Amino acid sequence: MTAHAEWIAPTLSVAEAARKMRDHKIGCLPVGENDRLVGMLTDRDIVCRAVADGADPATTKAADVMTKGITYCFEDDTVDTAIDQLEAKQIHHIPVLSREKKRMIGILALSDLALRGPQNLLTRVSQLASRDSQTSATH
Repeated sequence: MTAHAEWIAPTLSVAEAARKMRDHKIGCLPVGENDRLVGMLTDRDIVCRAVADGADPATTKAADVMTKGITYCFEDDTVDTAIDQLEAKQIHHIPVLSREKKRMIGILALSDLALRGPQNLLTRVSQLASRDSQTSATH
């Protein structure tokens, strides 16, 4: 996982969020409010829900275009459990929470698993990534 992932407030503008993504070379940002995760803002959310609809990125807020709700795993979950959740939700990133305090301690990305995950799971991760790219290509 990528440790020390930061989150953004739901009131942050889409333009500011996009700059954070660009500057940190990332494709998603967890969105938090009142010390709790409330959603995830992805580069795809920005393109499909803001840009494609003609929204002004300077005034549109992250909350307006983010994916609501949050899928997460705990730091002591197995890699298989995390992959199951990525697969079930067809997502590429999942926040990792400490079980004790339920606070975000990092983000696990499909790319993390492909590059540093157990060799025996490489085929499963590759199939998930391949299915996503095939689905995206047809839409």
